[in-house]
Amino acid sequence: MSLIQISQLTFHYPGSYDNIFEQAEARFDTGWKLGLTGRNGRGKTTLLRLLQGQLPYSGQIAAGVDFRLFPGPAPDPDQPLGAAAAALCGAEDWRIARELGLLGLGPEMLDRRFGTLSQGEQTRALLALLFLQPGSYPLIDEPTNHLDAAGRALLGRYLRGQRGGFLLVSHDRALLDACCDHMLAIERSGLRVRQGNFSAWWREVQARDAREAAENERLGREIGRLQAAAGRTARWSDRVEKSKFDTARTGEKPADRGYVGHKAAKMMKRAKVIEARREQAVADKAALFKDRETAEPLKLQPLAHPKEQLLAAADLCIRYGAAPVCGPLRFVLRRGDRLALTGGNGSGKSSVLRLAAGLEVPHTGALERAGGLAVSMVEQTTAGLRGRVADYAEACGVELTRLLTILRKFGLERVQFEKPVESWSEGQRKKLALARSLCQRAHLYIWDEPLNYIDIYARMQVEALVLQYRPTLLFVEHDAAFRRAVATGEVCVETP
Repeated sequence: MSLIQISQLTFHYPGSYDNIFEQAEARFDTGWKLGLTGRNGRGKTTLLRLLQGQLPYSGQIAAGVDFRLFPGPAPDPDQPLGAAAAALCGAEDWRIARELGLLGLGPEMLDRRFGTLSQGEQTRALLALLFLQPGSYPLIDEPTNHLDAAGRALLGRYLRGQRGGFLLVSHDRALLDACCDHMLAIERSGLRVRQGNFSAWWREVQARDAREAAENERLGREIGRLQAAAGRTARWSDRVEKSKFDTARTGEKPADRGYVGHKAAKMMKRAKVIEARREQAVADKAALFKDRETAEPLKLQPLAHPKEQLLAAADLCIRYGAAPVCGPLRFVLRRGDRLALTGGNGSGKSSVLRLAAGLEVPHTGALERAGGLAVSMVEQTTAGLRGRVADYAEACGVELTRLLTILRKFGLERVQFEKPVESWSEGQRKKLALARSLCQRAHLYIWDEPLNYIDIYARMQVEALVLQYRPTLLFVEHDAAFRRAVATGEVCVETP
């Protein structure tokens, strides 16, 4: 075990408008199972690249270990997995087979060509190979995005069982709870390390925000009280000055000048003390909430279809060739239902969603759709999102102002809207696709893994929105916490 020390780290991309890190400081042990969290675009993947020395920066990163990144370069798709693993890490076949087995991949996988593995299988295989390489510190960036619920649970157990430490970037709350003993958060003011898993970190964040809210309220009352006291002091001073003027005008015997001067000096001193206390209270108030993340409530205006039943599947089988991919499926989606499609990677869940959206998908059986059904869909991938936000809004027929408002609520800075969408992070692009869907009025919302790459705050915002507005929803989402919170039912999609 050794320490990784980050000191006065400052970095921005060439041509960028702002620094991603500015005088950032952090210190952590390579023996920790460290989770890395932060809002989209805050610099999580950038930090991993900085640790690897891939980007120029000012400041210092001191580490006594070599870093190895996941996902790294994939093996030749035509090369058997066993041969690729042996070439990469030099381990014996039995060790490779044992490591793959811990991630649910049987020994028969060693003879499979890498390109024939599903995305979830490739993800698990590459993770196993990562930990087979000795003498390096694993940097794991978003390993869950191609894993189903069972694969995520297996990954959590696998990472928890590792003898050494790692740095894991993930927005999956269940995974972070399952395997992490420390959390590193990229906050507005910099990097912050805390002991415990995600839930422990989240409780601390909530407690901190509650303390600061109470202190903010107290300081507000204190500032008001001091302003009132300053007003009274000013009125007293005016009366003293007025009394001196009145005695001169009326010819009355003036008050003792020494007494008047003493009283005026005393009031002036008191006024200065009050003003200093007020300024300090204002400064203390301004220093609050420097790391508070805003997560304003989102709004949705779903349409109410006149029919109760919107979708009905009867002996539905998705087919790409002679053999069915999944099915037969039988389910009914009624107004107000929020059905989650569950099942393993490659079982046909996305195909069912696309068919429900009215797209052409080869199938047998039937999936009946209510007439005049207005659908808003979020696809799993954001690869096609390019250009300016304004052009995207126009192409989708949504109001630009509302789209930008939702993106701001999702935590995107205004400066981000000046950049081309293809330069955004994966999470920011997924937020754009989801924001577009929230701008659309529909009878049915179809979302395919809407939370992929999206930060924890935004996940909670979407969760709260679904629970408040209760849209009719057909979705696939492997985030177990989200699925448990919002789904009114589940349909298991399995390969026959």
